[in-house]
Amino acid sequence: MSGTTRDDATGAHEAEGRMRAVRGHRRGGPERLLYDVAPRPVPGDGEVLVAVRSASITAGELDWDATWTDALDDSGSPRLPIVPAKEVSGTVVENGPGDSAGLRPGDDVFGLIPFTRDGAAAQFTAVPAAVLAPKPPGLDHDQAAALAMPGLTAWQGLVRHGGVDPGKRVLVHGGAGGVGSVAVQIAAALGASVVATARAADAEFVRGLGAETVIDYAAGRFEDAAGPVDVVFDTVGGETQERSWQVLGDGGVLVSVASPPESERGGARGVFFIVEPDREGLLALSRLVEQGRLRASVDRVLPLSETPQGYLALEHEHHRGKIVLHVA
Repeated sequence: MSGTTRDDATGAHEAEGRMRAVRGHRRGGPERLLYDVAPRPVPGDGEVLVAVRSASITAGELDWDATWTDALDDSGSPRLPIVPAKEVSGTVVENGPGDSAGLRPGDDVFGLIPFTRDGAAAQFTAVPAAVLAPKPPGLDHDQAAALAMPGLTAWQGLVRHGGVDPGKRVLVHGGAGGVGSVAVQIAAALGASVVATARAADAEFVRGLGAETVIDYAAGRFEDAAGPVDVVFDTVGGETQERSWQVLGDGGVLVSVASPPESERGGARGVFFIVEPDREGLLALSRLVEQGRLRASVDRVLPLSETPQGYLALEHEHHRGKIVLHVA
């Protein structure tokens, strides 16, 4: 049964080197997750132990091979039980041996945990120090956790793969979603002119993020309203991705995090990428937060014990921004 509690003596477990965690003992969906008691991790070489304050979850995460194995593809060996939720914000409580990237106990940090490691749906998690950065002072832990993966995805997609800079025109698909809402803000902060697709009910929200034009994708063909753009940031895939080639000219780029596009069509190129943990990217996001040009979009905050319900909501409900687990 999802959300099952194995023991209620939380304080005793912490004293015994144990903790509360959500774990999957068999591969599957939210129904496989248990609110469990688990060993408290010990930080290894170059790692820090983080007392998790908040974690954020991602649609499709329980379908990834990397969530359940030691590889990003289907070549990996199972590693069970697993702890989901790869986005973390919390406080360093212990340093492992080796280089801790300047982090010390008491530091508030946030970041994206490597996909083939246990995540942050737990009271504690051991994380490579090199993939963490100081939490932006302007964000609370819920907001920082909500920013980690969408922020890095948007930053890497727009800057590293899309080459967005001032004066370019960018179309963001899914402008109200967890990644899309951040991509709109970052593209605008980079000096681009931003067009976004969204539901009519989300139009004002997306304009408030920095989109100059918001297209109701249900009301007509976005390609008839968007005009020519330099970069398409695709979070949707499928038919939306296929039709996006029509708004790109010579030298344009279709950057997708949904599915691999063609490598080239009509003078434009296609790029598919998987976000990577990236300390420098986190620092860039923090600077935008400090400048007042970037904020996290939190759809709802749930207690750790309701993690399975959070994943079900990602599968079956519309959400504006991220679903966050408040751990502390």
